[in-house]
Amino acid sequence: MAVDYTVIAVYLAGMLAMGWWGMRRARSKSEFLVAGRRLGPVMYSGTMAAIVLGGASTIGGVGLGYQYGLSGAWMVFTIGLGLLALSVFFSARIARLKVYTVSEMLDLRYGGRAGVISGVVMWAYTLMLAVTSTIAYATIFDVLFDMNRTVAIVLGGSIVVAYSTLGGMWSITLTDMVQFVVKTIGVLLLLLPIAVVRAGGFGEMKAKLPTGYFDPLGIGGETIFTYVLIYTFGMLIGQDIWQRVFTARGDRTAKWGGTVAGTYCLVYALAGAVIGTAAKVLYPNLASADAAFATIVKDELPVGVRGLVLAAALAAVMSTSSGALIACATVANNDIWSRLRGVAGAEGEERDEVRGNRLFILLMGVAVIVTAIALNNVVEALTVAYNLLVGGLLVPILGGLLWKRGTVQGALASVVAGGVAVIGLMAGYGILANEPVYYGLLASLAAYLAVSLATPATDPAVLAAWRERLAGRTPETAGASPVPVSR
Repeated sequence: MAVDYTVIAVYLAGMLAMGWWGMRRARSKSEFLVAGRRLGPVMYSGTMAAIVLGGASTIGGVGLGYQYGLSGAWMVFTIGLGLLALSVFFSARIARLKVYTVSEMLDLRYGGRAGVISGVVMWAYTLMLAVTSTIAYATIFDVLFDMNRTVAIVLGGSIVVAYSTLGGMWSITLTDMVQFVVKTIGVLLLLLPIAVVRAGGFGEMKAKLPTGYFDPLGIGGETIFTYVLIYTFGMLIGQDIWQRVFTARGDRTAKWGGTVAGTYCLVYALAGAVIGTAAKVLYPNLASADAAFATIVKDELPVGVRGLVLAAALAAVMSTSSGALIACATVANNDIWSRLRGVAGAEGEERDEVRGNRLFILLMGVAVIVTAIALNNVVEALTVAYNLLVGGLLVPILGGLLWKRGTVQGALASVVAGGVAVIGLMAGYGILANEPVYYGLLASLAAYLAVSLATPATDPAVLAAWRERLAGRTPETAGASPVPVSR
């Protein structure tokens, strides 16, 4: 394993080096939080694909393929569909807003007063997303070094916190681009063909497995529908995803770069399912489906290649973890702490906020690592986060973008009704049940429509300013340099 260890060590050292380099670029709030809004199509596509395809998409996607066959691709497939929908229908408008958080968008659209409540919901989602990604380090380092779970979480989490704190979004962008390349080579170009060949090819796989493993809908219609509600819609409104949209240098980059990234996700989804199906042929009696990825990597890949593929898994986890971490810190500082202190800066004010945001990344990083060590059930934590996100924020966000009659009272009622319904139904039906997100969405929609129609329409001046921002006619307020980065 010496060669594999060397590959991993070089990779981790490279991540820290890029964090140090990114620190030299992040000299303003805009550069630190959204990479100066200067990413061109190549870097934008790569980093967007990197953040949405994390440990759950890689290790979990292979595990679903092991359990259900080709239909196991649906979880990651719906992530890709959500990214495509966001890119084609909404990303151009989002990029033109020139904000930093989803809550700032809600304040612009509804005229204020929606930020803190929506910020708390978004903060809980991004925190849990970062926690669950951090826990995945334990699985990978256990395969690599037979390492204690707590030590693995601290080691992996500390590296991500270090480079994220140093350079903010610039460091994360650079590391995510490397991680995108490593994932593409490790999973698509190496592990996928090797796994199929070791399993005897598709003919042998079909001969040894039940026909249901090759049924595109074998995982079940209700499960697919739930994936669409949680992951497709979740992609439309998550702070971690929007913050990447904000990094695009223009609306065309956001639209077409995101479309390329979404298409890549669809390919990645199918690849994970095929790898899992091949693992089922090779290891039919694994105790856990989630062990399929680590097992096939450890037993079937040659020295050196194994290290690169494990680095790919590490890249997948790190990209999601770092993206969720900076999103969590951005929301905590800009949407909650600054508003509670009553010091939210006026538009265009460029106080030296890099130090404050850097401190919040460090604090949130420590909180993520401590929570990851204490938490046992990762699936339940992530389910709670996505249920609250979709049930509480989907309707007011999409309503604000699509329906001019929506009001701030309707938005607040929607967040509260959806959030309370989701929490109450999870307590009654169970955290992993489908009903909480179904009925939570209905409660949120009903409250939004009823209260918006029963209250005075949004001030025309607010709507006029909103339309100006959507059209991109408001001057840049984030202090970004006008010099584009072509790649």
